[in-house]
Amino acid sequence: MTPRPLPPGPLVAFYGDDLTGSSAAMEVLAFAGLDTVLFLAPPTPERLAAFAGHRAVGIAGMARSQGPAWMDAHLPPVFRLLAGLGAPVAHYKVCSTFDSAPHVGSIGRAAELGAEVFRVGAESWIPMLVADPGMGRYQSFGHLFAMAGPDGHRLDRHPTMARHPVTPMDEADLGRHLARQTALPVGLVDFVAMKRGEGSARLARARAAGARIVSLDVLDHETLVEAGRLIWEEGGSPTFTVGSQGVGAALVAWWREAGLLPAAPAIPVPPPVDRIAAVSGSVSPVTAGQIAHAVQNGFEGLRIDPSLAVDPAAWEREVGRAGEAALAALGRGRDPLVYSAAGPDDPAVAALRDATRTAGLSEEVVNDRIGAGLGTILNRVVRQGRLTRAVISGGDTSGRVAARLGIDALAALAPMAPGAPLCRAYTDDGGAGLEIALKGGQVGGPDFFVAVRRGAPTSKAG
Repeated sequence: MTPRPLPPGPLVAFYGDDLTGSSAAMEVLAFAGLDTVLFLAPPTPERLAAFAGHRAVGIAGMARSQGPAWMDAHLPPVFRLLAGLGAPVAHYKVCSTFDSAPHVGSIGRAAELGAEVFRVGAESWIPMLVADPGMGRYQSFGHLFAMAGPDGHRLDRHPTMARHPVTPMDEADLGRHLARQTALPVGLVDFVAMKRGEGSARLARARAAGARIVSLDVLDHETLVEAGRLIWEEGGSPTFTVGSQGVGAALVAWWREAGLLPAAPAIPVPPPVDRIAAVSGSVSPVTAGQIAHAVQNGFEGLRIDPSLAVDPAAWEREVGRAGEAALAALGRGRDPLVYSAAGPDDPAVAALRDATRTAGLSEEVVNDRIGAGLGTILNRVVRQGRLTRAVISGGDTSGRVAARLGIDALAALAPMAPGAPLCRAYTDDGGAGLEIALKGGQVGGPDFFVAVRRGAPTSKAG
């Protein structure tokens, strides 16, 4: 079979359902040698023109923390914008742990809306690829597994995802999990068929049985290449896909296997910096370990009380107090790290939940305030401290914080940990001074914050 050639112009256009996940998708493509830009909001034609010639264009969103009604209002215009770019692959990027539920972050509803805009009829299919071995995510017979430290866990038994505060995972079979969110039939190409060279035949059977979404098992490089081949060679025109950064990894793997893309170029190593600042809204135990390591290595851990966010006036005072404390830490030669919780068992998590319920507020409203407050703190510290590098931790936090920094676009500079590159931040006034790393709660080795300061990749993550 002669491989389908790579056309000129954008190859991949993607929308990420949160910011840190979007940066993971950007990283895969950028470090493969494809010029990639990630916008933090749908760009104007003029803003797009500033990045003309890029081979991948992404838009970071917040669908992961929103309900179906929000998706109905906001996703179709974004999908139409992506369709207008003319890329052969359009990608709805989801978390590699499939964070979703019928009422929040519904991947099923997003797939339905994408199918309408990209005209995925009964004669076509939507590839779904969630696994990514480079991130410690593996799928076998439709079940997703994820690493936690040195150990792998089925997702419904994962120490973090089974206890996620918003979308706890109680089903590792992604087809079953997705069936709660959409009536679109889901099929599977399992890794055995892919290993035996029967991927195309298995795909044909799934489609003949009525599958509109077809999930692709990936366990290793060989199955990753085969998944990329199925997407690129047997997808629609354009191909609308749903999945993690594994979609980009699979495409790159196939393009290289087929001789369409050269080996990855050398990636420059950024120099260390004397001082950085960080904020965290994550409740992951991985982040809790990273905070503890940072405090032992030159950072000053500064708690902010998230339960005060139910009262705007009290929260404003708390944000001001934490900002002053962070600047004072800089003055003492320490790197400020402002955080709302240290792991899921931190009493602050339960206190926030109780305060939100007592105040009669939605979690969305309170989380927006917390993210905006952390953004206000980081913006103040970066500007008054004249810092050139910063870290934001927390997938649901990062977009809100970045907005307060005036960032409208990112480009990957260097890998820090799989799924969390160091990025160049752009502002719509043409500024491009700040280097920033955005990481999901479960991403990175224990020394992630320290690694960003020194400009070298983090130790091996679980």
